[in-house]
Amino acid sequence: MEQSDLIPHLFRTEYRKIVAVLCKLFGIDHIETAEDIVSNTFLQASELWGLKGPPPNPTAWLYAAAKNKTIDYLRRHANFAQNISKELKHLNFPSEEIEVDLSDKNITDSQLAMIFVICHPCNPAEAQIGLALNLLCGFGVDEIAQAFLTNREVIYKRLQRAKEKLRIEKIKIESPELTGIDNRISSVLMTLYLLFNEGYYSASQDVTLRRELCMEAMRLTYLLTEYPQTDKPEVNALLSLMCFHASRFDARLGQHGETILYHDQDSDRWNQELIAKGEYFLNLASRGSKLSKFHLEAAIAYWHTIREDTEEKWENILQLYNELLFLEYSPIAALNRTYALSKANGKAEAIAEAEKINLKDNHLYHSLLGALYHGVDNEKALHHLQQAMALAKSASDKSIIAHKISRL
Repeated sequence: MEQSDLIPHLFRTEYRKIVAVLCKLFGIDHIETAEDIVSNTFLQASELWGLKGPPPNPTAWLYAAAKNKTIDYLRRHANFAQNISKELKHLNFPSEEIEVDLSDKNITDSQLAMIFVICHPCNPAEAQIGLALNLLCGFGVDEIAQAFLTNREVIYKRLQRAKEKLRIEKIKIESPELTGIDNRISSVLMTLYLLFNEGYYSASQDVTLRRELCMEAMRLTYLLTEYPQTDKPEVNALLSLMCFHASRFDARLGQHGETILYHDQDSDRWNQELIAKGEYFLNLASRGSKLSKFHLEAAIAYWHTIREDTEEKWENILQLYNELLFLEYSPIAALNRTYALSKANGKAEAIAEAEKINLKDNHLYHSLLGALYHGVDNEKALHHLQQAMALAKSASDKSIIAHKISRL
């Protein structure tokens, strides 16, 4: 790796680990202190390594430097240290016995604890996603603003409000008990699901950023599978869903970052390794008797990895959508079901079902009807596609609709 790429790479991989450990050590009231110490560690590394070159083991250097900075801070602020955690209250400052545990186990435990804190329902979903990107993934305010297609001031204020809310609620940064996991796992999984979708369906044209959002969501979900108390069927189902979707990441993007719809994708570009991993985690998800939306969505995504348009494929997808809508209705899932219905039973039946949904202010509704009417009533198809074009907001969506219009 080039020296110029080393610091950014380590920042992405190690910053979040050290921050998680220090946040757990300091407590919810002092998140910014933890962030400042870690940021100063990387600043020092950038300055020293720029002059003398990187050390033989850069990661170990960062961990040692972060430990030393933390110990120095605690010694200089003995009153602060006496109040930040139960463990530190028993230490006599200044003392050589101060320990900052950056072992693999404590890093994993700290990250797990942070996931449950950040996904606390006291904050709205968009704030949870922002905090996850900032504290768990190491994204800066500017990067998060780009992901959300907004300005940095909006994101900065959102993060500050979210952190303050956690302080007000006095949320403890600790590994959740088994009962706490059962009560909170659904909100954690929904945050990770939305984080993945923010990358996979993002309107941002930054392909690298979109891919990183997806990979970070997958990393955090995988972290849950490595911890026995959180290695639950629904967690494996969500990871399976992410693997299946991520397997088509390259195929669904054109040369200029435009979205390529499923039926136009080159299946040779699907990632077979990720498909195999998706199948593996889907099999693990079959344990127990609980059926979640992630199980059904993962099963639907699995059938989409089958290249051939067989009757069995679309009938299975249709039945899975029926179950999904029964379990948790959403208009978008209903729209997706009508596409599967058209493939299984024909366009006439699908058009009738689609028009019952009646999402007249949604571009996806009109875009779908435009596709369904294509070849059946091209005048109606054009009308719906023009409506879709008027309602679409992103350049990517407009490009897809324009392509459909041109095919008419």
